[in-house]
Amino acid sequence: MEPQPTTTPTPDNGKNVAIIAYITLIGWIIALVMHNNNKTDLGAFHLRQMLGLMLLGLALSVLNMLLDIYFLGVIIQLGMLVLWILGLVSAVQGEKKPIPLLGEQFQQWFAGIG
Repeated sequence: MEPQPTTTPTPDNGKNVAIIAYITLIGWIIALVMHNNNKTDLGAFHLRQMLGLMLLGLALSVLNMLLDIYFLGVIIQLGMLVLWILGLVSAVQGEKKPIPLLGEQFQQWFAGIG
């Protein structure tokens, strides 16, 4: 009987958490739970970025509802989509690259995550 080859688990550098964080609110919650089991700088960085994006999107949506301007809503949605894509691409590449405009502030404001 031959011995079974042992597989050593590869260390998780947080890339999975970073990517999952960008997949809806439920994905963010799952990524937060995963991060709490294996804390990494990359995972924490992208959890903070996505939390900031979600809260920014919520605030801008409320503002748009109050102003009730259709064209403003379209611009907000396109802008949020671009920021989300930039964050997701950074996560997929395993980089800690803040999103434009408020990414650095998100890191400061949500420093408790991580």
